[in-house]
Amino acid sequence: MKIVVHIDGGSRGNPGPAAAGFVLDDANGHRLQAKAFFLGRTTNNVAEYTALVKALEAARVLGARYLTVYSDSELIVRQLSGRYKVKSDAIRPLFEQVNELRPLFESCLIQHVTRDKNEEADRLVNQALDAGHDIEENGEDGAAAASSGGRRVSTESHPLAVPEAGTRARAASAAPGKKIRLAILISGSGRTMMNLLDGIQRGKLHAQIAIVISSLSNVTGVGKARNAGLPLKIIRKKDYSDLDAFSRHIEEELDAAKVDLVVQGGWMCLWKIPPQYENRVMNIHPALLPCFGGQGMFGHHVHEAVLAAGCKVSGCTVHFCTNEYDRGPIIVQRTCAVEEGDTPDTLADRVFEQECMAYPQAIKLFAEGRLQVEDHRVRIK
Repeated sequence: MKIVVHIDGGSRGNPGPAAAGFVLDDANGHRLQAKAFFLGRTTNNVAEYTALVKALEAARVLGARYLTVYSDSELIVRQLSGRYKVKSDAIRPLFEQVNELRPLFESCLIQHVTRDKNEEADRLVNQALDAGHDIEENGEDGAAAASSGGRRVSTESHPLAVPEAGTRARAASAAPGKKIRLAILISGSGRTMMNLLDGIQRGKLHAQIAIVISSLSNVTGVGKARNAGLPLKIIRKKDYSDLDAFSRHIEEELDAAKVDLVVQGGWMCLWKIPPQYENRVMNIHPALLPCFGGQGMFGHHVHEAVLAAGCKVSGCTVHFCTNEYDRGPIIVQRTCAVEEGDTPDTLADRVFEQECMAYPQAIKLFAEGRLQVEDHRVRIK
C-alpha cells in the first residue's frame, strides 16, 4: 500500500503555543486520515518532528508499505537526509524516533515541498492552535468523516500524489513531462545519488528514485540511502557464481521496480546490460571520454592520469553504457580548467562540480524524449 503524507508543525512565538498535523492520502488521492495535535508551549522544530512521528505511526497502523512524505521545513528534510546535523537536544529524541520508524516501511522518502503545496496540513495546524485542542478529520474509510474530510483529491491537481509507473522510456521515445523512475547503482560514498536526490527534492529534476542498488554492503552510500528512506538492495558480485547470475539478479530488481532509467553513480562492477535496457543505462566518468577511460580508470586514477599528461582542461562525460568500459555513446560533456598546483583531490572537487550539473542535464534530456542514438552517436532533438 502506498500512502502520500504531508506534515506541518508550527509555534506562535517559537517557543509558544504549538501544534503538529498530518494528512494521509492514498496513491490515487483519496483522503485516508487527517489530524492535528495541540502541543502546548514548544518550538517550530519540535512541532515539525512531532508531526512526522505521528504521521509515521498512523501510516504504520494503516498498513502502509511505501511512503512519500512532504514537509515545508527544509531543515527537517536536510537533517533526515544527513546533510545537516541535529544539534538541538530538544529534537534529537524525536529525530531518533523517526529513524526507528522509517525502516518499518519498505520505502519512506521524505521530500521538501513549498508551503503553498502544503495547505491542508497547514490548515489543520492552525485549526488546532485556534481551538486549543486536537483536531481530527477522518477519511473515506473512517467512521466519522468531517465535512472537509472523506473527499477525493484529483491526481491531476494534487502535487503530492504518487504517480503509477508508466511505460518504460527509451532513449528516443521517453514521454515528455513524465516523472521517470530511476534506479541508482552505487559502490561507494553515494555522492552522485545524494546530488540527484537533492535535485528531485528541490523540484529541479522531474524524477523519483525507485530503487538503489549497492554492490557493497558497508560503504557510506548505503547508510545515506537508508537515512534518506530510499528503497535499497545489496547485490554483491562475490555472492554469485558468475557474471551472468550477478547480472540476472540486477535485472530482476530493475524490472520489479519498474525502472525507466538506470543511473550509475560510482558503480564499480561490470554487469551484462540486457537488451531491454539498451540506451537506458547511464554512467558518468570524471574525464572527457574517450580519453582517460577504460578498465581500471576510475576515481583518483583518472585525475592522476590527467595531471601526469599535462592536460590544461578536464571535465566529465555522461554516456549510455554498453558491455564495454566507458565505450557507450556520449550524451553530455562539461569542462573545467586544470590549474597550476592542482592535486588529484583539488581537481576531483572541481570536476565533481561539473558532474552535479551534467548528470541532471542528461536525465532531463532523456525524460523529455530528446535523445536519439544513431550510429553510436547521441543526437539531441
